[in-house]
Amino acid sequence: MPPMIQLKDGESCRVVGGTHAGKSGTVHDIKTSKTGHVTVTVRQKNGERFKTLAKNIEVEPNAAA
Repeated sequence: MPPMIQLKDGESCRVVGGTHAGKSGTVHDIKTSKTGHVTVTVRQKNGERFKTLAKNIEVEPNAAA
């Protein structure tokens, strides 16, 4: 089992799996579904938003705030 990721609103992230793999942006709207899966909304620099599972993202270290 991979280590738990501590996500916070506004953190920079990169999507590494799923439909949106290769995209990046900032984390928003962190929610846990009834089944226990954590979902997040990722907002790209161009303003587009998409939802993905938290297990599919990596937080980018040393990102400028």
